[in-house]
Amino acid sequence: MGGGVAGLTAAHDLAAAGHDVVLLEAAAAVGGKLRRLEVAGVSVDVGAEAMLNRRPEGVDLARSLGLAVEHPTAASSRIWTRGALRPLPRSLMGVPLDLDQLVASGVLSDEGVERVRREPTLPPEVVDGDVSVGDLVSRRFGDEVTDRLVEPLLGGVYAGRARELSARAAVPQLVAMAERGSVLAQAATIPTTRDLPIFAGLPGGMAGLADALAGAGTFLVRTEVTVRELVRIPDGFRLTLGPTTHPEALDIHAVVLATPAAPTARLLADLAPVAAAELAVVESASMAVVTLAFRVADVPDLAATTSSGFLVPPVDGRRIKASTFSFAKWGWVRAAGRGALDGEDVLHLRTSLGRHREEIALQATDEELVAASLVDLAAAVGLTARPVDAHVQRWGGGLPQYAVGHLDRVTRIRAAVAAVPGLVVCGAAYDGVGIPAVIGSAHRAAGELAAPGTMER
Repeated sequence: MGGGVAGLTAAHDLAAAGHDVVLLEAAAAVGGKLRRLEVAGVSVDVGAEAMLNRRPEGVDLARSLGLAVEHPTAASSRIWTRGALRPLPRSLMGVPLDLDQLVASGVLSDEGVERVRREPTLPPEVVDGDVSVGDLVSRRFGDEVTDRLVEPLLGGVYAGRARELSARAAVPQLVAMAERGSVLAQAATIPTTRDLPIFAGLPGGMAGLADALAGAGTFLVRTEVTVRELVRIPDGFRLTLGPTTHPEALDIHAVVLATPAAPTARLLADLAPVAAAELAVVESASMAVVTLAFRVADVPDLAATTSSGFLVPPVDGRRIKASTFSFAKWGWVRAAGRGALDGEDVLHLRTSLGRHREEIALQATDEELVAASLVDLAAAVGLTARPVDAHVQRWGGGLPQYAVGHLDRVTRIRAAVAAVPGLVVCGAAYDGVGIPAVIGSAHRAAGELAAPGTMER
């Protein structure tokens, strides 16, 4: 149950293995964080708009469904910090990999740069168990790197805080490199964007992946169905669906729980109490995506930009944490905007707001979030035109937070769930929040469930 990309992928895999599958989703439509809506006459993503290209699961699944894959343009991202828009130096989740680029960017003070220069002289890290990303980075590179480079990158992926997120779960490559010695000295081992694009998308939007999975017709999709209870019965499981006034019982042989941590914990409270207790302490962050559309004629300077947008470190005290110039980043968005508004060309861009434990910042009206975005855009890039259309998409509790020790917690959850034959879990709460990681989690769950004898135990 759960109709996000994890649930859709697991259903697709199990159907391909010959099983009869029904997917249950509480919302009116499947897709989860993959969603697109019309803004100024153009259908654009209002959720996830890209996936990592350097992990194969996302692009492989898309291509297996007959979908075209598109990479971002050559437009570069920047950081809005210390009073200016600055080039984003080459990095691993914000950890600098090119000292010359770092110096030229001006992101750090002279003292901060000198601290980075000393990194190659430090001994290899001894990471006993787990450590936060921020603590590891600050030990090797100094607090400025954490505050002005790592925080905005992690804020974009997790909407989280560097000094609370697990390094082993969020940036395992960094831990491995630090344990070998100098990260800067190993920078050449990490591919550049010239070697392999970091991101990929789909023409028409990432939501096309969910549409293709659901539209394949290999499994039954039921939306607007709330699962209130999950209990064991001799031949499998009984689900109680719908409102208490008109409950519906559904008996099935096996269950994939591809739901967020909190509802999964509630459903497992009696069935797998150890797993439920572990899931209940997984926190989540809320955020909002504001999509704005402008007439090209009103924003000629913006239309000519060579930037794909910018990130904002929280230490700079702005309302937005990032802005993506979608029209400059994705060729298909620019093309879709041509003549879209009564024959006039329009440009689409996005801002994002909200970090972990900053939910109060989102307790504002849509109009207020749009206004806050416009204030910051005016200060960052001089944008003073009024949008011709705007949309605010709120993702309440949308991003699970991988606290220090997360990998051990997931191991305990899976061990407890495995003690219940015919039950598996998958999704963003376990193995990564990015689309390829979530797809990989679903592949794993479906593979375990489809193994010979699993459903008959």
